[in-house]
Amino acid sequence: MSELLLTRHDRVLQLTLNRPQARNALNNALLTQIADALESAAADACVSVCVISGNPRYFAAGADLNEMAEKDLPATFDDIRPRLWARIDAFNKPLIAVVNGYALGAGCELALLCDLVIAGDNARFGLPEITLGTMPGAGGTQRLIRSVGKALASRMVLSGESIDAERAQQAGLVSDIHPANLSDEYALKLAANIARHSPLALRAAKQSLRLAHEVGLQAGLVQERQLFTLLSGTEDRREGVSAFLEKRTPEFKGR
Repeated sequence: MSELLLTRHDRVLQLTLNRPQARNALNNALLTQIADALESAAADACVSVCVISGNPRYFAAGADLNEMAEKDLPATFDDIRPRLWARIDAFNKPLIAVVNGYALGAGCELALLCDLVIAGDNARFGLPEITLGTMPGAGGTQRLIRSVGKALASRMVLSGESIDAERAQQAGLVSDIHPANLSDEYALKLAANIARHSPLALRAAKQSLRLAHEVGLQAGLVQERQLFTLLSGTEDRREGVSAFLEKRTPEFKGR
């Protein structure tokens, strides 16, 4: 059985982590499958949004410790994992995580990498690497502090403590909380609503939002204006304005 299940919902592609015997631990093989699926989705004009989900008890419980235990210092230097994470991070369309149960270590880092996080009311987020004598190594320290702020990020990383869905939402990591048995349904509805919009505008908006974490305000404003200006010359932008003025639903073509 595949460790990554792919399901199409019109213009939404759902990726379901499927290693229940390993609590969806993210080994290199599964990360490779995620990267491959997202790269295919990025090139597919019929896919506008991707959703990553786990199972009712685990989104992903971390990296595969059996795999990590085999790696000494030279092997860690040559590890393929940074390249796999970079491929996932390069996905240029909206990416939504649906987190039920535990999102720990690499699982939390995968959620942090997504544009939106929808949580079931049983979700827990944590970076417990410190309890193993190490630290997050796939963006956890950098993305968490940008998401929840210095105080909470420092507490989570330095203590190894996890937080529940309500605390994660209050801190800004989670956008919505739903009953765990309905979270996938709500996330897919949100994804379908996002997928109705212009593919070009979605990619540009995602790029501009991400830049807000990476550059200063003035540089971000310049980049935002450049993207806004580029969109003004697209068929989708003309269609959007025309549809609004004519009081009809726009038909975006991605051009």
